[in-house]
Order: sequence, then C-alpha cells, then structure tokens
Amino acid sequence: MAKLFVLYEHAAGFGLFSVSEFEEISMLMPQVEASVTDLSRFNSIVKLVSFSSFKTAVAALENANAISEGIVPSDLAGFLDTTLPAKRKKLTLGVADSKLGAAIAEALSIQCNHTGAVPEIIRGIRIHFTSLVKGFTPTSAGVAQLGLGHSYSRAKVKFNVHRSDNMIIQSIAMLDLLDKDINTFSMRIREWYSYHFPELVKIVPENHMYAKVAQHIKDRKTLTQESVPELEEILMDSQKAQAIVDAAKMSMGMDISLVDLMNIQMFAGRVVRLSDYRKQLAEYLHSKMNSVAPNLQSLIGDQVGARLISKAGSLTNLAKYPASTVQILGAEKALFRALKTRTNTPKYGLLYHSTFIGRAGVKNKGRISRFLANKCSIASRIDCFTDTPSSIFGDALRQQVEDRLKFYESGEPPRKNVEVMEEAIALADEQQENQKKKDKKKKKKKRQSGAAADDTNGDTTMKSENGEDMDTTVLTENTVDGSEEPKKKKKKKKKQEE
Repeated sequence: MAKLFVLYEHAAGFGLFSVSEFEEISMLMPQVEASVTDLSRFNSIVKLVSFSSFKTAVAALENANAISEGIVPSDLAGFLDTTLPAKRKKLTLGVADSKLGAAIAEALSIQCNHTGAVPEIIRGIRIHFTSLVKGFTPTSAGVAQLGLGHSYSRAKVKFNVHRSDNMIIQSIAMLDLLDKDINTFSMRIREWYSYHFPELVKIVPENHMYAKVAQHIKDRKTLTQESVPELEEILMDSQKAQAIVDAAKMSMGMDISLVDLMNIQMFAGRVVRLSDYRKQLAEYLHSKMNSVAPNLQSLIGDQVGARLISKAGSLTNLAKYPASTVQILGAEKALFRALKTRTNTPKYGLLYHSTFIGRAGVKNKGRISRFLANKCSIASRIDCFTDTPSSIFGDALRQQVEDRLKFYESGEPPRKNVEVMEEAIALADEQQENQKKKDKKKKKKKRQSGAAADDTNGDTTMKSENGEDMDTTVLTENTVDGSEEPKKKKKKKKKQEE
C-alpha cells in the first residue's frame, strides 16, 4: 500500500505531512470533507513529519515566485530529498498545483498527485496549521502571510516605470472613448447651432473647427467685415472667413435668445477642450510607445500597435503569441463563426487598420496580412526582451514589408531576411557603442569639473599689509624628538627705491 505524504507551502516555510489510511480516505470522500473541520479527527489522520522555515523574507519571496511558475526551488528540493524516505517507489506526494507536481516528479523521481482526497487534506492543513505546527499562533501566521502577500504582489505589479505597457492599454482605451464622445458631441453642436446658422456646416465641415467657429461667432448678426481677420486666425483660410461673413448676412436661420446662445457657447467650449485633450493624449501615447515598444511603433504605428498590446493584455503576452494569432487578433467572433459554419476564416483583425493592408491589392490582402503579422510578432519579441530599446529593427522590418508590397505589384524580388537582420544587428551594436562612448565622455567631464572645483577651493593666497600677494609654503624640520615643527617662509617683492 502506497504511503501518502502531503506538501504544504506556507508563507513561513515548507511543511511535510504524513497521511494514514490513504486507501480508505480515497474511498470515503464525504467523510473526509466532514472530518476536515474537526481537529481531533483530522489530527488522527494527518500528522506533521517536518517543517522547514524560510531564513529571510527575500528567500520566502524567491521560493514563492518559483512555485507560482511551476519551478522546484533548491530549498524545496533539498527539503524533500532529506525528509522523504529513501525508498520512494511505494510513495505518493500530494501537492496543490499540478505544474509543481510535474516538476517535482521530473526533478526528484517522486510520484505526485493533486486529485482525489489531496485538495481536502490540504484545506484541512490550511485550517488547522497553527495547531499542527508548533511555535505558530494565528497572529504570527497571519503576519507572515500578509508580509509575503504584499511583497509577492509588489514584485508582480512592479515593472520598469519607463516601459510600463499598462499606461499604453489605458491610453488607447481612453483615446477610443474620446473619439466616440467627441464625434457624438460634435454632431449635437452642429444640430443645435444649425437652427441659428445653418449655412456654417457646408463652409466648415470639420468637427473640431466647427465647434471653435461656433464658439467665436455666437450671434451671426454681430459678424461684420471687421470680423474676417479674427475668423482667418481660427480657420487659417481667408476665403472661408469671407464666406462665413457673407453667409451670415443672407442666412435663413432663426433668431435665438441670449440664454440659448450662452448654452451653445459653453457646450462648444467643452467640445473644443475635449478635442485639445485628445491631441495631448495622442502625443502621450506616441511617447509611451516610443519608450515601451519602439519597433512595433515604427512598423505599424502608434494606435494599431497599442491596440494589439491592449487586446493581448500586455506586451509580454503579445510576444508569446504566434504570428497566426497576431494576424486574427481582434476578429475572434468572425473566426469562431467561420469555424462553426465551416466557411472561410478571417484574413485579418486589428491589422486591417494598418496602411499596408489598404495599399495592397484585393488578391494580396491575405498574403500581406500574414507577412505583416509575422513581422509584428518579431518586433514585439524584440521590444519585450531587449535591454536597450531602439527602433532600428522596426525600421528594417517596415522596409521588408514595403519591399514585399513592391514584389506583389511589380514582381521585384525583395532582399533576404538574413541580410536585412545582419545589417540591423550591426547598426544596433554601433548605436550601443556610441552610447557607451557618450556616457564615458559625460563621466570624464563630471570628474574634470569636480577636480577643477577642488583645485580652486585648494588655492589660497595671502596678502601683506600693503596689499601685495605673498606665496606661503610650509617647511618641516625633524627635531630631536622626531616631531615636526612647521615654519613659514615668506617671499616678499622687492621695493624699488627711487
């Protein structure tokens, strides 16, 4: 009969428990569930074999990170190797995680199990942990769990501040929301102000500019020939400014009260401010993409690259995706509908908004989307795992897509991928060397400036009673006792006698 041991990972260390009557337990699951909450019954079945506590909080965090990723840490391997019996053929180790069990079985050749009665036994150990392991109280165990939980969560959330892809995900979501809101508000301001000045819509069709002009004009009857320069500053077009003044004189719109004009003006100001903030947010997204994913940015642009990262959840997840997944990312509904109805699967998802898909012919859209997805996958992996982000590889990949478009149109053969990548690697190495040289020069300048400051602070001059400069040097002579007595020697300039 196989002997069952259960491994329990606590915030304070690793615990190994032996379970008696394993065969009976596996057959009587309801009785096991009922005995979990009763300490006396549970203690007769499960007993502590050994407990290995973590030495420091850093060691606890390292072990927790390794276990969460399904890796057997060295502390756990040594603990199991020394604690478990030598004969391990008739032995089963119960674990909570199947990945960890597979790793232990591969590293230590121990049969592991995570099903059956094992989860209930681990639940009972978690409930009665302070009673089974001596030296722990509910308060101390809770403090250890709270400390490790904070440090583990902080390590997972903490990332490079300058390369945080969470800011990109939030920015592109806010950008899409602003686009919808600005479009809705612009249509509302057009409809609202058109009761008073309907001819303005045809002269100024752009939403942002229409809101600016409506905010400036207010009542159309106040427009005169003197208003043309002010409108020209807003529109940057003298013909449109003159056309607005001419249309205001012959407008078919209804008269409007002062209160209604005030509300229209306030609403137009809100639309203008939202449009200005949208531009600032687009610039912010551009700067974040340049620091987080410069190669993906130079390949397909800010917004398409940011939408790919947002859809994947993070840049790391996007780097893990194969090119076939990147190609249809964003077209999941169409893909499953095609698989269900057994029709043609979609050729592209979010990549459809790229300029390369629009420039390709109808027959070549599928091929260029597949090629572009391949290059996007490469660019995202370079951005994710490189230490010094740069857009060199993204420019090279973009040129490859351009060459492939030319090949589909004119038949001109593109360059080989090996040649392009070798050139990009050489450029990246050269850029790193130049950066190192610049850093060295900066350090030298700092040292020289510091040394010059020390020299200026160390130079001292003395002046005589007449105001003349005097050099001061200190001479030391050894006395009989071996001590040194300082003597000052003054050199004065000779006075010329008349």
